[in-house]
Amino acid sequence: MQDTSELEDSSGPTEPLSAAELQQLVINSLEDDKAEDIINIDLTGKTSIADSMIIASGRSTRQVAAIADHLYRKLKHATADGCKLEGMEKADWVLLDAGNVIVHIFRPEVRSFYNLEKMWAADFTPEKMLSASTGTDAE
Repeated sequence: MQDTSELEDSSGPTEPLSAAELQQLVINSLEDDKAEDIINIDLTGKTSIADSMIIASGRSTRQVAAIADHLYRKLKHATADGCKLEGMEKADWVLLDAGNVIVHIFRPEVRSFYNLEKMWAADFTPEKMLSASTGTDAE
């Protein structure tokens, strides 16, 4: 049985974590659970849904589910608003929404199929998209 004594503090977080602290908590948890190919994408200026997107892989559905479960427990404990979790039924692609940080955990085949890194890491912002369509320079 897993020791979850660090998660049993009923007092909750004393103060909300900053975006940087939240990102570090996520990355540390992913590394502790042996997630692979961890990428942190800065979404500032690209969208209002979050400040950061972290993408990682697990080698199997069992590992993806375990990584997601451990991270969900840590985020639920560490954030005032909690965390939303989707995709645990199949565990091919699990999404955790912790407010300012969105985490995607994939099996490698699913990750390569959707290729979120390519879509979100591209250097385009709404201003650049508008300037490209009108032919003006945004800078």
